[in-house]
Formats: sequence, structure tokens, C-alpha cells
Amino acid sequence: MTAILKREFASYFTSPLGYVFLAVFYAFSGLFLWMTCLTAGSADMSSTFLWMFFIMMILIPVLTMRTMADDKRQKTDQLTLTAPISLFGLVMGKFLAAFLIFLLGVAVLLVYALFLAGAVADTSAATGIEATFGWASVFGNLVGISLMGAVYISAGIFISSLTENQMIAAIGSIGANIALCLFDVLASYVPWEWLQQLILNLSVFYKYQEFTYGIFSLKNIVFFLSLVVLFNFLTVRVLERRRWS
Repeated sequence: MTAILKREFASYFTSPLGYVFLAVFYAFSGLFLWMTCLTAGSADMSSTFLWMFFIMMILIPVLTMRTMADDKRQKTDQLTLTAPISLFGLVMGKFLAAFLIFLLGVAVLLVYALFLAGAVADTSAATGIEATFGWASVFGNLVGISLMGAVYISAGIFISSLTENQMIAAIGSIGANIALCLFDVLASYVPWEWLQQLILNLSVFYKYQEFTYGIFSLKNIVFFLSLVVLFNFLTVRVLERRRWS
């Protein structure tokens, strides 16, 4: 798995993909910070994180579209499928490489938070009015967006394993990401309260919102990790079927 991880991580920077992903991520996050915080004179980054949550639906599929599809298109997947390596290690290596690239993007949000916290402290010292920066909300958003990113990445890798066309993989991943977040909308149209609550319990956006309030629930963390495990397991099953076919 370590060898796969190193190879895949390096591949993001031997092609323009990794640079483009990070550049677009930084550009959008900076734009949303300027729109929601700097122009309004606010240190509340909740809206910045919310905008990035939706941008990730489209941006992460660009990161994952080539993970399996490109190997299949170039027929290099035959080498890995016939080699004596663990398919689980193969999938996890590709997943962790993409997740590390994603975390490099998310790290800039923490840098923004540090600058805003410093600005709040300077303003408080200059005016004599006590003010505190909302670190609980920031850390909650960081954890929530990281877990959501992990779900999007695992889903994207699974979709990529189903096709050799990178464009189809990207579009399919975007559709899957949107579908994961539509449970809230679906619940609003259900007339039965018990069924509505059941659907909300399966909603990723509903659980993500709890993190944005600074609420760290072990149940929600397990839920997101379970989705990651599920999608990675499905990817392994697809590769197993291809190995023996």
C-alpha cells in the first residue's frame, strides 16, 4: 500500500492535475473568504466553509476521475490485477494519495482562520473591547469538510473503477455527490414523520451541519467513516470481479 500511495501521490505532481486542483481550491476558498468575511468585516468563516462544501462536489471528481479509469484505458490495470498485491492495499493507496492532496487544499482554510484570529486579537487590543475568535466552529467545519471530502473521494474512486472514460467518471461522481446530499430535500416531501426522520438520519448534509456548530458526535464520525469503508469495499469488489474475469 505504501508503494502505491507514494506512486499515486507523486503522479499528481508529475502531471498538471495536482497543481490545477490546488490552484482552483485556493482560488475559490480565497474568493469566498473575501466575499463572506473580508468585505463584511466578519470573522465568522461558516459561510466560507459552506460554499467550499458545494464546490467540493464538482472539484473532487476532477481529482478522482483518473484514479482507476486511466489505468483501465491504458490497460496498465492488467499489471496490478495480475500482480501478487492486495486489492485492498491498491484501493487504499489510491484513496490516501487523493485524500492527502485534498488535505493540502483544506490546510489553507486553517491558515485563513489563523490570520482572522490574529486580526480579532489585534482589534480587541486596539479597541479595548473583548472579542474571541470562534475556534470551535472552525475546527468543527474543518473536521466536517475533511470527512465529507473523504466520502466524495471514495465515491469518486468507486465510480472511476466502473469506466475507462475519465469524463464519464467525473460526471458520474458529481451525480453521486449531489445524490448523497439530496436526502434533506427528499425528507421535506415525505408526509410521515417517522420516515422523514429515518431519511434525515441517512443524510450526509444533515450530519455535516452538526460539525459546523462545533458539535463533535462520535456517531456522525462513524457514519462518515462507514460510507468511506463502503465505497472502498465496493471498489475492491469491482476489481476482484475484473481480476477473475
